[in-house]
Amino acid sequence: MNAEIPILAAIAILFAAALVRGAFGFGDALIAMPLLALIVPMTVATPVVAFLGPTIALILLVRDWRHVELKSTIRLILSTLAGIPLGLFYLKRIDEHAMNLVLALIIILFSLYNLVRPGLLKLRTDKFAILFGFIAGILGAAYNTNGPPVVLYGTLRDWKPESFRATLQGYFLPTGGAILVGQGLAGLWTRPVITTTVYALPFILIAVILGTAIGRRIPASKFSRYVYGLLLVLGAVLLIRSI
Repeated sequence: MNAEIPILAAIAILFAAALVRGAFGFGDALIAMPLLALIVPMTVATPVVAFLGPTIALILLVRDWRHVELKSTIRLILSTLAGIPLGLFYLKRIDEHAMNLVLALIIILFSLYNLVRPGLLKLRTDKFAILFGFIAGILGAAYNTNGPPVVLYGTLRDWKPESFRATLQGYFLPTGGAILVGQGLAGLWTRPVITTTVYALPFILIAVILGTAIGRRIPASKFSRYVYGLLLVLGAVLLIRSI
């Protein structure tokens, strides 16, 4: 196989992932991980996606940092850090497939319910950020799935689209950065990883700009329905992985 083909395919996948992340504030790993795993080893796909997350978060925060719900973000980050040790403790004690199955079913049922009967489930206070962040820390440390609880929390808080996107980036930047550094210390920053990331960076920047423009054109009244639809896809992917 021509050595250039995997690079070009990887760039196309990362472009699509960054486009979705720019529009909705999440979903890049949902797209990038399963597709990259088809063309490169997991030891390349995982750190490339890890580079992708904080990079996009930083780009989005440069423009939208004023929209970050700071109190919720701080509570989510600190409680995630608190949940990580418990996640590591249970890493070898709870079956990954069973946990992903439960998480997938919760996300699917939650998304379907809100698509059918929108607006009934809401959180009126940011105090629950501690609970969702703690769960995210456990799942992130044990199964690398810290995103879904935080996205669920954002939808339940019913933030405006710009606050939803920006606050997720405020959370994903430090937590994703910590994961990235950990992978570097583990020796996963190999030459193929760095090469793929560097080649993809200009296209990622373009995709984020385009995705942001698309996201701003989505009416606020419809944004939540699109988010629930994307969550439904996320739940379906987790369900397939768990089975």
